[in-house]
Amino acid sequence: MKSKKHCNIPIFIPQLACPHQCVFCNQEKISATFSVPKPNEIAAIIDTYLETIPNSTEVNIAFFGGSFTGIPRVDMIAYLEAAYTYIKAGKVQGIRLSTKPDYITDDILDILEKYGVTSIELGAQSTNNKVLLKSGRGHKFDAIENAVSLIRKRNFKLGLQMMLGLPYDTLELSIQTAKDIVRLGADTTRIYPTVVVKDTVLEKMYERGDYKVLSLDEAIHWSKEVLKIFNASSVKVLRVGLHPSEELELGKSLVAGPIHPSFKEMVLTDLWSDILCEKLDKKGQSIIRVSNKQLNYAIGYKGKNRNDLKIKGYNVNFVVDPLLKDFELNVCYS
Repeated sequence: MKSKKHCNIPIFIPQLACPHQCVFCNQEKISATFSVPKPNEIAAIIDTYLETIPNSTEVNIAFFGGSFTGIPRVDMIAYLEAAYTYIKAGKVQGIRLSTKPDYITDDILDILEKYGVTSIELGAQSTNNKVLLKSGRGHKFDAIENAVSLIRKRNFKLGLQMMLGLPYDTLELSIQTAKDIVRLGADTTRIYPTVVVKDTVLEKMYERGDYKVLSLDEAIHWSKEVLKIFNASSVKVLRVGLHPSEELELGKSLVAGPIHPSFKEMVLTDLWSDILCEKLDKKGQSIIRVSNKQLNYAIGYKGKNRNDLKIKGYNVNFVVDPLLKDFELNVCYS
């Protein structure tokens, strides 16, 4: 039986939705959205998307681009009321939103419950107090723990996003953040390497030499290491790497940073390289069976893993085994 397809209708609310400015953030550049939709314009956006979405799809309205619960209360309710109309009509199944941990209170959660919010993603970014301070987040780790505690008492799905390579961050601190996200009971996460965007505090820090951006290879390695932690848990990874856009290109809004259109594939290629090196113990001819979803990653970005194994004396043939789960493999030697 095929699982039901899911689709988000994204509604970006940059700047307006986030009164606090972190050192890395210029929401207008990141979302490539330069005008904020008003509550009375939400219906037209939703209707346009619904025209192209099959009826069998589970649809959610997603308020992204800033800290939704940081909006003035009257505006937040106006947006929610506009979206909730579609839930009552049965056209949409729920509302997702992203926000900062320090913009979560019981009063706010009462409102979100009332208007059909089903999933809350918190921009945790790091669980280290010094990283949070240096990144201008405006709160400490205890604010993340408090927000999680309040959300977990309700019937919301919880997402905790993390960023790699923030000021003062290290691989060890990012690994600890991933472990904390698992411990806090997140249902989902997103892994974003930090990039330097124009017109941000981080750009000034980078230009002064006070901040060193991760190289692409470093970002791939860090992402792989935290991904291992999530794969060993029940936390679902929704995204690895920033979504490339025309705006986030060098010479435009992107100043520096590890962004690549195949970033996720490169991370999973590196992860599968580790798995293959651990499991293969006999050189020569072999057949490696993997799940359909992981086949391309096991072979590697541009065939990297297969080519590397061949150089080392492993002549492998990758095939699909529908009985295997992600990151499982079965090796048959000739």
